[in-house]
Amino acid sequence: MICIKAIPPAIRYRSSATPLPMKPKTFKVLDVRPLLAEGTEPLPAIRERIDALTPGHGLTVVAPFLPAPLIELLKGEGFESSMERRADGAWVVNFWRESA
Repeated sequence: MICIKAIPPAIRYRSSATPLPMKPKTFKVLDVRPLLAEGTEPLPAIRERIDALTPGHGLTVVAPFLPAPLIELLKGEGFESSMERRADGAWVVNFWRESA
């Protein structure tokens, strides 16, 4: 038996706290490697897709290098990110906004 009085207030009222944020379940993928190979700046294509995201959706960017400036730019706009380097050397970076 648990005595409620023995549980600190922060834990006791946790059920009324905001739920933990979750990553979206749907990510659209943009592979910028072909754009870079033809000498095209990929930021406008990325910006177009980022601006079109709806709640519950995110964007996955595939690049030949870790796009650190993009990660910082979007972090400043409230986006979360996760990244992974694939066996072929490409970087896969997921961007999403936490649910409000």
